[in-house]
Amino acid sequence: MTEVLVVADCWQREPDSEAVIQRAVAAAAEGVDEDVADAEVAVMLTDDAGIRTLNSNWRGIDKPTNVLSFPALQPEGEWKEGDAPRMLGDIAIAYETMRREADEEHKPFDHHLSHLAVHGFLHLIGYDHENDDDAEEMEALETQILAHLGIPDPYAERPGTH
Repeated sequence: MTEVLVVADCWQREPDSEAVIQRAVAAAAEGVDEDVADAEVAVMLTDDAGIRTLNSNWRGIDKPTNVLSFPALQPEGEWKEGDAPRMLGDIAIAYETMRREADEEHKPFDHHLSHLAVHGFLHLIGYDHENDDDAEEMEALETQILAHLGIPDPYAERPGTH
């Protein structure tokens, strides 16, 4: 289950964003080997100012970024029927940075939004890109998940890009 919270008015320019995110996170959940069927994710659609504050407070980096993920602490033991839903964590996506990247990379807005939602989801379940091998693994999985959504490889060179 994915809950999308719109906390910045700029997202009103993209009324399909919630549906795009729901679809992308569902595809990501289906495309991984982890058991995430009954888990919940919260996605906050914010602006550059909001994500800059999060980035500064949590990572000590005082600038906006496109997406941040905050994995939830997991309880010990296995999830059992009747337990509260398992929370994977929170994802925050900044409109202005995301929009600028999509435009600069000549990508449709919904494709880039899908990519960032998938990227954020993978961080929640433990994937990262801190070294080349991990980055390669994460990028390959992102590309595979996005292909199931009909979205081209986000890491491939595009006409008009450098």
